[in-house]
Amino acid sequence: MGMGLELNTMIVTKGKEVRKEENLFQLQKDGYRLYPMHLPIDVKKTKHSDPSGFGRIEKMEWKDEKTTIVYRLISLNSTN
Repeated sequence: MGMGLELNTMIVTKGKEVRKEENLFQLQKDGYRLYPMHLPIDVKKTKHSDPSGFGRIEKMEWKDEKTTIVYRLISLNSTN
């Protein structure tokens, strides 16, 4: 029996991110997901929305069919 794995090239928060420090956030997603580590990637509210900024994933953990990432927001796109 295999394990399902999804490869993600952006962080999609759906408003479920939790701020840990000033620019450090934690996000938990269902299923096993693989993200690029330590590289700037888009951070979006939804899959089809404009990027709200760029983040760099610092930690990723798989446990109990969930993926938890800790990412640092490294730039924020202004709405002005």
